[in-house]
Amino acid sequence: MTARKPQPLKLDLDYLRQVLVELLEIPSPSGRTDHIQQYVGERLSAIGISSTLTRRGALSACLPGPRSTGADRAVVVHTDTIGGMVKRLKENGRLEVNPIGTHSARFAEGAHVRIFTDDLDRVVTGQVLPLKASGHRYNEAVDLQGVGWELVEVRVDEPVHDEAGLRALGIDAGDFVAFLPNPTITPNGYVKSRHLDDKAGVAAVLTAFKAMVDAGVTPAVTAHLLVTVTEEIGHGASHGLDPDVAEIVSVDAAVVAPGQQSRETAATLAMGDGVGPFDYHLTRNLASIAKEHGVDLVRDVFDYYRSDVAAAVEAGAHARVALLGFGVDATHGHERTHLDGLHQLTQLLCLYLQSPLVFPEWDAEPEGDLADFPSLAVQPANEEGPREGPIGLD
Repeated sequence: MTARKPQPLKLDLDYLRQVLVELLEIPSPSGRTDHIQQYVGERLSAIGISSTLTRRGALSACLPGPRSTGADRAVVVHTDTIGGMVKRLKENGRLEVNPIGTHSARFAEGAHVRIFTDDLDRVVTGQVLPLKASGHRYNEAVDLQGVGWELVEVRVDEPVHDEAGLRALGIDAGDFVAFLPNPTITPNGYVKSRHLDDKAGVAAVLTAFKAMVDAGVTPAVTAHLLVTVTEEIGHGASHGLDPDVAEIVSVDAAVVAPGQQSRETAATLAMGDGVGPFDYHLTRNLASIAKEHGVDLVRDVFDYYRSDVAAAVEAGAHARVALLGFGVDATHGHERTHLDGLHQLTQLLCLYLQSPLVFPEWDAEPEGDLADFPSLAVQPANEEGPREGPIGLD
């Protein structure tokens, strides 16, 4: 491989679509992710990238780059999704369910599910229904029932009518309940499915890494890939990051909703979320890369949101962090994105991987002298250093 000036790469869009659908079809609620991690590892191996797994199941891989800077970067995505867990076997032969991850029972109602028993050869199907599900029985009371996990139950597709019948099927408390995604890609490019968060992000990242390999391009610095399995329950990238990583970019769903700037057809650069602002220097560097190369990118700020990098920072990661996203309408509900937005995101990732770190010399070491800090390159500061009174005021 030979290094070259950053430039847009040819993307295998058929690969992106195929991988996205295959990822969506693999159930992976947080806590039950072995199958999908195996899939991702095999996809990486097919393009010539080896990977390893941590004890907790996070997958790590990398594209080697020159070691002259002494610092690396990482791209982080997650394969785990929201889902459910059997809380109780009910006397009527149905299941009480607790949510895995944060999502409303409003969007669970009507969902087709798979219940995974401890017997790996037995998977029981079912459907989530409100407690008052028959209009011919409850009439207007159907509309008056509230929303909540205590107000729904899973009807299993077996002739059972009591707790004993459920136990005979091998079902017990703690069994995982996966919500079927029902993916659809429309002729005009919309992708409708549960669990686009973050399987569309995984597909985009795999496509970007494949484009780098196909083009024979060496990344500007070694680029690590961390695929986590507990983002939806808050742990995310709390472990598995290489200590040489100076920049971390998380790839996740961007919120398309009233009051937000994110669009399904564009990539999103998050400037802040419910945890706080992302790194000043890294976010503006990503925006600059997108502008220079004509990538359709919008900036946004999210309120009720956290990602893998929040867990990384809370765990002590000594790195700049940022978040790139693909616009998703109805996040954690009936999700929808667009292939155009995924294309824009994938190309931006390729350009980023080809670009140097924000501060290659400064970030080569975990710390340095105050006088050497390159803040003047981006934020205003007094070249003469600190003085009495607020900097910049006479």
